[in-house]
Amino acid sequence: MAGCPSENEEARPMQDSFQLRRQADGLVYSFARRAGLGTAAVYERSDKMVEIIHDPRFGWSSWTSDGSLSGRAWDIPPMDQPDFPPEGIWVSRKGAKSHVYELVYAADPAHP
Repeated sequence: MAGCPSENEEARPMQDSFQLRRQADGLVYSFARRAGLGTAAVYERSDKMVEIIHDPRFGWSSWTSDGSLSGRAWDIPPMDQPDFPPEGIWVSRKGAKSHVYELVYAADPAHP
């Protein structure tokens, strides 16, 4: 039917914002799309200048200001990732510390 979303479109979450939920302690970081669409999109953390971008080699990932990889989707190889950060397990590294997160899209980030 013209103008109606397909079954696949209805099942797709909104990709404008998401949360990274740290598994060790439940800490939640919220991200929102700041610019671009698809793999050109830039997602920014709400409380600090941390960006998630699409890198041709690593897929959706986060990088330090000096160009070091600091976080990435863990379970989905870059070639299989969609045009938005994939839901599921993400891992970050800052110095000797690393954390495991779950990326979750919510229709309304204020009410997960």
